[in-house]
Amino acid sequence: MKRFAAPLLLVAAVIGVLLLMLNGDGSSPLPRDPMTGRTEFDIPVQDPVLVAEGDALYQASCASCHGSDLRGTAIGPSHLSVIYNPYHHGDGAFTAAAIAGVGAHHWRLGDMPPTAGVTQDDMVRIIAFIREAQRTEGFEAYPPR
Repeated sequence: MKRFAAPLLLVAAVIGVLLLMLNGDGSSPLPRDPMTGRTEFDIPVQDPVLVAEGDALYQASCASCHGSDLRGTAIGPSHLSVIYNPYHHGDGAFTAAAIAGVGAHHWRLGDMPPTAGVTQDDMVRIIAFIREAQRTEGFEAYPPR
């Protein structure tokens, strides 16, 4: 019995560490900023003119899938998900997804086709709107509950 004690303790320790890494509901904790280790992301205040223009463009081009409040729909994920923090999905990822489309990789909602008529200049404004909402609203946990 003594020869099994050390391996059992090791297994118990590993399981304990894994349980501590999970939230009480089994979801993963918010990802950490790779530089500071914080779970909060410093998103600078966005230019209010770009935010207002981006809001109008978002409502016209993105809201039907991602929700007018950015919280997602049955066909598009929430842009307030921590997955869309600037360290995981930078501004270039948003632009590339809107301009060229992107394959599904975090949700099982299907691939995102290119967004008709949206330009890179539009995306600067749309991203300002999204980042300002992320800054003021904060992030939702992933996976969604």
